[in-house]
Amino acid sequence: MSGEQTGSMEEQQKGMKAPLLPVQDSASHSSNQQVMTLKSFLTLKNLYIILGPLLSLLICLLVKLKDAPASSVKMLAVIAWVFAWWVTEAVPLPVTSLCPLFLFPLFGIGSADSVAHSYMDDVITLVLGSFILALAVERYNVHRRLALNVTLLFCGDPLNPAMLLMGLCATTFFVSMWLHNVAAAVMMMPVATGILQRLPPPSEQSEAVNKFSRAVVLTVVYATPIGGISTLTGTGVNLILIGMWKSLVPGAKPISFSTWFFYGFPVAAVLLIAFWCIMCSLYVQKGSARALSAYLEKAHLRRDLEALGPMSFAEKMVLSVFGLLILLWMTRNITDDIPGWGSLFNNLVGDGSVSVLVAVLLFIIPNMKQEGEKLMSWNECKKLPWNLILLLGAGFALADGVQSSGLADVFSRAIDFLEDAPFWAIAPAVSLISSIITEFITSNDATATLIVPLLYHIARTMHVHPLLLMVPGAIATEFAFWLPTSTPSNVVGFATGHIEIKDMLKLGVPLKVAGIVVLSILMPTLGSVVFGTNDGTQWVTQAKAPIRT
Repeated sequence: MSGEQTGSMEEQQKGMKAPLLPVQDSASHSSNQQVMTLKSFLTLKNLYIILGPLLSLLICLLVKLKDAPASSVKMLAVIAWVFAWWVTEAVPLPVTSLCPLFLFPLFGIGSADSVAHSYMDDVITLVLGSFILALAVERYNVHRRLALNVTLLFCGDPLNPAMLLMGLCATTFFVSMWLHNVAAAVMMMPVATGILQRLPPPSEQSEAVNKFSRAVVLTVVYATPIGGISTLTGTGVNLILIGMWKSLVPGAKPISFSTWFFYGFPVAAVLLIAFWCIMCSLYVQKGSARALSAYLEKAHLRRDLEALGPMSFAEKMVLSVFGLLILLWMTRNITDDIPGWGSLFNNLVGDGSVSVLVAVLLFIIPNMKQEGEKLMSWNECKKLPWNLILLLGAGFALADGVQSSGLADVFSRAIDFLEDAPFWAIAPAVSLISSIITEFITSNDATATLIVPLLYHIARTMHVHPLLLMVPGAIATEFAFWLPTSTPSNVVGFATGHIEIKDMLKLGVPLKVAGIVVLSILMPTLGSVVFGTNDGTQWVTQAKAPIRT
């Protein structure tokens, strides 16, 4: 090989080993990458992620609870971790809800099997069945047909704006009784915006028309949580309450669908009337009927109803299944003197069993549209709210952990000073505190999960029936009336662009006050009859009995 060829090969090898970019630039680039990586790590979100485990570690190392087992400190650490992530939303809410599944065994609070049972009980199956039925209602537009019929009934001839708002109130209220708040708001908002589409653009509206258009959207926003108070399935808060009641006091009489309805419906009905009166006084001006009559007439509503066509077989069957579910719920356990059909099965059947039974029927009954097609398919069930289901399971798991770890007794001793406080002062205070906290935690369900177990232990310390505080405290978490971000149903209304924050404050402040007054009056009166909370002394004796761990 010649010298020239050897030199050429050496140059090629040196060229292959040479960096594509200058060494100094490469080091600079690497340094910039490190700085960017450090900045991307030091974000508020990541600090929130660290906050949960850090609080848990600090509690385990520094907190000593007097006359309490070691497991109670560990349970407090778990609560701090989970609640820190819930409040800050460091990770998605459903993901945080899964944490007890590994935290309980790791901290020695409970076995994996025992904590997993909290994520699938009768209350959870009730939610699953109810949401499958809600998806069927949505699939066949049953809610829209119902809304148009009720609005036609109430709008009046000549047009009466106040009665039209009452019709929309009543329709939204009824739909929300059976569907979750968010689902009801999503279903009813197109009905509200459909009314507004007949009005001129906001820039061309008179003051009377503009105020009415705001009232239409606010009606759906606020009638939705009010209607959800009526039934157990109307909102996750109600389900959390009865699930925790069952978990905290397994020996107590469970709250059935009918029992809750006899209290929840009157409370919701009174609050709905108060809401309608407040809204009409603020947003329905004199002469608004004349200004709106050119745009809103019965003929317009009839045209929309006719566009839906005759009721199909599928719609009729969904309504029939819906009616069957309500009938079975209401008659499963009527009163102590009049047993329902549940007694035929030794009261082994729960509301969740009924809910799933009816949901299964939807996958059996044909819809008569295409051969072999049923009312529901599993593809439709991909929309199921697993986030709510996991949140419910986490709440029940934490409630069980507080009991089994001995932390419940620590809480009871810490609030002994409330023993002499009068109930008439505590009930309004509980409602007020719950309704304010819920404004700053987007999930009402998460707020209820935080508050309800604490109210149980406060009531025991006061020697009163826990439901006297738990029920108004839980319901008050539905009073998220001030901010658009307070609850997802508020976001649905705010996203239309027809209302502003000042509208929510203008209507939300007096409505929250009305709600607190209603709860403070009806809980110690109607509630004591429905839930049997009259004898507080007897309850204290029963509450001290051993409870399930």
